Amino acid sequence: MTTASSTATDIKSIVREKYGAIAQNAEKRAGKGGGCGTSCCGDGSLDMIGGAYAAVDGYVAEADLALGCGLPTEHAGIAAGDTVLDLGAGAGIDAFVARRLVGDRGQVIGVDMTETMIERARANAAKLGYDNVAFRLGEIEALPVADASIDVVISNCVLNLVPDKAKAFAETFRVLKPGGHFCVSDIVATGPLPEGIQKAAALYVGCVAGAIPESDYLARIREAGFADVRIAERKPVALPDEVLREHLSPTELREFRASGVGIQSVTVLGSKPAAACCGADCCS
Repeated sequence: MTTASSTATDIKSIVREKYGAIAQNAEKRAGKGGGCGTSCCGDGSLDMIGGAYAAVDGYVAEADLALGCGLPTEHAGIAAGDTVLDLGAGAGIDAFVARRLVGDRGQVIGVDMTETMIERARANAAKLGYDNVAFRLGEIEALPVADASIDVVISNCVLNLVPDKAKAFAETFRVLKPGGHFCVSDIVATGPLPEGIQKAAALYVGCVAGAIPESDYLARIREAGFADVRIAERKPVALPDEVLREHLSPTELREFRASGVGIQSVTVLGSKPAAACCGADCCS
């Protein structure tokens, strides 16, 4: 019998395997003098970021595996001296952009559950000579980060890969300082997805199979305790028929297209409320 626990374990194994292969493939190409991108790192038909990073200050080509779906650092309000946490840091692209914003006085921590990605991110940081960027192996549902130690949390097209999203947002809330905030780019659906897509493990690496309706996504963030939850940017994500045919029957594909349900990339912001006043003695 399949349980929620076994399904979550299966999803994590799939993600580790696929992202590990992406990191290894990128390393091989880098050794041959080639760059990486959708042609070597994933299915180009599901590329959701393209060359958006190329003009971003702090961009590091070796860390760009074309796996994002937005630019959370553009909306995150990162300030000099901040401590920033990047969830699902991959090879470090968003962490390095964030490092440019926090400067020498700030700190950036990247967490990823794929060991090969962590190794690649650490190698990139070493090449850049950054001593205030650290990468830790761990899962988002159990972050290796102290309580109330982070000013800003960012993430790029990763939280949809997490089976227990409620726990992921609860952990995000735990590590943020009172008054701290987050900015994540992720994938949501405009309605319920067909069962064929929901079960399509091959699409998990692009976050599509794990997409939940936007209203549910935002509700889970608010349930974790966050305030001022809002969407800063959204854009549609195309799902080509040739990709969907691998997971849906012709009838299911027609029904899906007729339903009007689609996939969107959204960049979401929210904040952890400042600590409540403990009484007249501490507020006077």
